[in-house]
Amino acid sequence: MIVRVLTGLARNRELLRVELAYAGFNAAEWGVWIAMLVYAYDRGGATTAGTVAAVQLIPAALFAPVAASLADRRPPTRVLAAGYVAQASAMAATAVVLLAEGPPLAAYACAALAATAVTITRPAQAVLMPALARTPEELTAANVVSGWIESVSMLGAPALAGILLAAGGAGTVFAVMAVLAGCSVILVGGVAGPPAVGGGPALEETRSAIETVAREPGPRALVWLLGIESLAIGALDVLYVVLAVGLLHHDGSVAGYLNAAFGAGGVIGVVATAALVGRRRLAPALIAGLAAWSLALGGIALAPSTAPAFALLALAGVGRIVVDVAGRTLLQRIAPPEALARVFGLLEGVSMAGLAIGSIATSAFVALFGGRGAFACFAVLLPLAALVVLRGLLRADDAALPIVEIARLRRLPLFSPLRAPELEALARAARPLVATAGDVVIQEGDAGDFFYVIADGEVDVSKRGEVVARLGRGDCFGEIALLRDVPRTATITARTALQLDALDKTSFLTAVTGHDPSVRAAEALVHARLEDARIAP
Repeated sequence: MIVRVLTGLARNRELLRVELAYAGFNAAEWGVWIAMLVYAYDRGGATTAGTVAAVQLIPAALFAPVAASLADRRPPTRVLAAGYVAQASAMAATAVVLLAEGPPLAAYACAALAATAVTITRPAQAVLMPALARTPEELTAANVVSGWIESVSMLGAPALAGILLAAGGAGTVFAVMAVLAGCSVILVGGVAGPPAVGGGPALEETRSAIETVAREPGPRALVWLLGIESLAIGALDVLYVVLAVGLLHHDGSVAGYLNAAFGAGGVIGVVATAALVGRRRLAPALIAGLAAWSLALGGIALAPSTAPAFALLALAGVGRIVVDVAGRTLLQRIAPPEALARVFGLLEGVSMAGLAIGSIATSAFVALFGGRGAFACFAVLLPLAALVVLRGLLRADDAALPIVEIARLRRLPLFSPLRAPELEALARAARPLVATAGDVVIQEGDAGDFFYVIADGEVDVSKRGEVVARLGRGDCFGEIALLRDVPRTATITARTALQLDALDKTSFLTAVTGHDPSVRAAEALVHARLEDARIAP
């Protein structure tokens, strides 16, 4: 199953480039976070480290919903690349301050800018991936791989940061991670993503995202649960130390190993998330992931001991990756496509706030109930949070949108002027078709009955037996016979294995002829093709 997921993703070069860039981003995000906390701790102890963490998280939480609107008003590929540029620049500036032994306040300010720029990535990627995926299964596979990347980074980035800290200090970590972020810029630079959806002022779009999440039970449930998950992750940053020193009576270094066990659980969880590919309903998997979280924390609270603690934290890591992949994939499926970036931006802000609140609340829980009591509080919190929104969560599976098909149609000038409900209806009307190399999809002279969009593969366009053009993924054909009510003007033959979305004549004409911008775009396409000397009648 894992090999099939990776092989399938490797066939989509654009998605592969986005995922490789995401790997560099995750390594940089974790590496600089750890390096800055170590730097702050060396200069003022735990209080300074906690303050610096808050200084990085709070602006990021506030900026994330506003930044997300950029992916609607600008092409998401450009926004993603710009985010990586901003991260690389801020990390490089931090490295310069640290290596030059500049003022700590300057280093903290630059690191806060880097943490704030980080919030651009996930919302932009959430919009981009459905447009690059060829099928809903491929979109799920891409989200699964993203989850794997995050888990591996959670395990490996701290180790890499530790090596770099020992070799050259925090400045070296920031310098290396700036280079990784720069590599991410290069990787996404060659990706041709979808056009901008459009939108109003950033604050207005942020308000719209909040209203969407508040109004719709499915998105509300998912943002709530993923926010609670972030709160639990923030809590663990403190609970690792409480467990290692206060409950297991080891020194502080064991806290790092406990953190690694949690990350290792995420890596182990790749098997569980691979099983999500092709699955229609994801809410049960999300609930199972929350249950694993709760059981792990509850087990530590009941009987803390060294070996079981490592195993239970690994189980929590498995639960985390399942919740994250299932929750984010389901949110992609049900959030309104025109508001997808804004909804994920709101989620990013909620997640950042959850990390900060979790760290702060844990200290209070430990003071009130002790170490074991704090673990018990979070073990109970997770299932209670799920119960609050259980009905909305279960309904989310039923409200799934054909997000990949919508993204594919929106990229065509014929359909980009359509409003969201019309695009959704058109995407639901599309019939998936497959063909093998050599199959004739359209025969010159036949009556026109369908319009086609190429989801994957290539076709040859021939006229009177002579190949005159070649079309590939994202292109369309079949519109001339439908719009002009004439026989097919060319033969279309599958050059490779082919995946198509087919729209019947009625659905196509109803969508196109009902909007003046679509009519103009359709006429321009027909005119261009008929005037092309290679295929002119």
